[in-house]
Amino acid sequence: MSRQAVAVIDADGALVQDGHAGAVPWWSFTKTLLAIAALRLAEDGALSLDAPLAGADYTLAQLLRHEAGLPDYGGLASYQADVAAQRAPWPAARLLAETEADRLRYAPGQGWAYSNIGYMKVAALVAQAAGLSLGDALDRLVFAPASVAGTRLALLPSDLDDVAMGSVTSYHPGWVYHGLATGPVADAARLLRALVDGRLLRPESFARMLQGRALPEHGSATYPDPAYGLGLMLWAHDPLAHPWGHTGGGPGSGIAVYALGRKICAFWRTTQPDAPVDVAAQAFARLAEALPAAAKPLE
Repeated sequence: MSRQAVAVIDADGALVQDGHAGAVPWWSFTKTLLAIAALRLAEDGALSLDAPLAGADYTLAQLLRHEAGLPDYGGLASYQADVAAQRAPWPAARLLAETEADRLRYAPGQGWAYSNIGYMKVAALVAQAAGLSLGDALDRLVFAPASVAGTRLALLPSDLDDVAMGSVTSYHPGWVYHGLATGPVADAARLLRALVDGRLLRPESFARMLQGRALPEHGSATYPDPAYGLGLMLWAHDPLAHPWGHTGGGPGSGIAVYALGRKICAFWRTTQPDAPVDVAAQAFARLAEALPAAAKPLE
């Protein structure tokens, strides 16, 4: 039997939630958190968005926008097999070797390909620049200023004991190499609302997040005009007039956390391999229901 959770914050900040109220895996919504942390560190001068990284031909901004030329590991058969067999995560060196990560697939900035390995590097840069573990860095840079006390980074299987994982009975969060944030969907909605309200980034940093690479080749019924910004999925044209945020999925469930104007929706649902759920479409539908006809996008 499927389970779901939804949290909607209206323009006035009122929260309405339904379904599972406990913690769920945030999957790739964690990329948005990493982007916020990286941008906050850039604001402080601890990181540079546009300077080539040491020993690399790409920049932090290109990593955040999936433009660095790095491969992904999600479709690797040996990776999928070991996750399904509930084996321990590979050492990072093996992951990089298995994916031939030192061989860029295109010149940085000259192409686009979704890359979890790119965000693995972002996570390492955030932790190094903050001088903290990744979990502590996210606590200081993202979770605390957003006032989401129920959120944490899962490091060990035991960290998922109180997290709803759908049909998955055993999972090691280390398989998510950029880190796996967990928390209630209400906290995911609150976090994105904090970004909307300017409590996490300066206006120029938020504007930089919204500078997306248009991806017409990935258009679909749900995303007719897709683009990818700095840790954000959005519309290529007039992004603030359309939903923006991030979708994520992993074994057993999917999550979508999006804003439209000042309205926020976080939607999570359990999934089965033979019955996928378009969680983004579900979130978009709830945003449309919540948005008055006369409402204007965030300015």
